[in-house]
Amino acid sequence: MNMTAAEPGQRIGRIVHRTACALIFTFLMAPILVIVPLSFNAEPYFTFTEGMLRLDPDAWSLRWYRQILGDDAWRRAFANSLFIGVASTALATVLGTLAALGLSSPDMPARRLAMGLMISPMVTPLIISATGMFFFYSTLGLSQTHAGLILAHAALGTPFVVITVTAALSAFDTNLTRAAASLGAGPLQIFRRVQLPLIAPGVVSGALFAFATSFDEVVVVLFMAGEDQRTLPRQMWGGIREQISPAILAVATFLIVFAVLLLLTVDGLRRRAAAAGGR
Repeated sequence: MNMTAAEPGQRIGRIVHRTACALIFTFLMAPILVIVPLSFNAEPYFTFTEGMLRLDPDAWSLRWYRQILGDDAWRRAFANSLFIGVASTALATVLGTLAALGLSSPDMPARRLAMGLMISPMVTPLIISATGMFFFYSTLGLSQTHAGLILAHAALGTPFVVITVTAALSAFDTNLTRAAASLGAGPLQIFRRVQLPLIAPGVVSGALFAFATSFDEVVVVLFMAGEDQRTLPRQMWGGIREQISPAILAVATFLIVFAVLLLLTVDGLRRRAAAAGGR
């Protein structure tokens, strides 16, 4: 094959590929990233003012960031989101890891059916899950309580832990557990000293996804939360419906930064797991 004839075609292919990637990235990210500069608007508008377009320093301000940091309602909502997110993540991580260990066993009957049931909250429309949770937890007296929200968010986050831990266990060498058992280690010791260190990236990744699911959840909170259980997304929802304020753009910017840090952490864990697998 003539290399000189192939090189122009390869260059054109690379240009087309990069252009397509740039267009897709713009399509996906532009509606999100436009929030960031709007959150620095000095005026109470959701659009770019003439001063902002002229890059006038007086048109840019930290006004809305100071407002959310000084508002008791926003601080209480953040505290609720953090508490519910951490508690539900801990519960989802324990339940999801135990479920993944069971699903990874070749002796477990109906593994595919059990796996489908485990991840069903991910594919069930959220409004249906929220409605069912509301009626179920109301009969138990857990509606409009922190405990009810923690249990509901744990149910939504557990499938993410199941998937990531199951994926980590699929690359786990079972000969290691047999060797540990032959040396006299019990099941708990095998899990703590052999399995858990090797599948830790999958466990942590699942926990991060479960925390993000809880931290961003609003539909279930709308159904189940009372005034004392208002979370950050619920406060943003109220800010849109009750009082239009660019303060929600400042909160949205914080959430965007949180999502980016989450993705970077998950990518770092993926690279670590890949390196461990290579060794």
